[in-house]
Amino acid sequence: MIRVSPAGRATGNRRARSVVGLALAGVSAAAVLTGCSMQDAVCGGEEYPILLVGSSGSACHPKGEEPPKGYARYPEGKVPEHVGDKWDTYWNDHTLDKNGKIIKLKDGQ
Repeated sequence: MIRVSPAGRATGNRRARSVVGLALAGVSAAAVLTGCSMQDAVCGGEEYPILLVGSSGSACHPKGEEPPKGYARYPEGKVPEHVGDKWDTYWNDHTLDKNGKIIKLKDGQ
């Protein structure tokens, strides 16, 4: 039932709006507290990211298998985990040379 206050405002939905507001606040807090888990993963659960040597290209490869020729594992501690994270962004303009050394890419590579 919708009641009208002396000022002419509907008051019957006030409690429902409060519940919705609390629910939205809870969802927002959960998103903040979980951080990266809300971002898209670079690879699926049974895969790991690999880097195309000499290029900014990358791929996902099955865990337990070595990367194919022309690809390499990312250096330890510099593996992108989520789209747009620190290392995902870093590897947009860096790569590994054929000796495994990190190099900065020239424009257009």
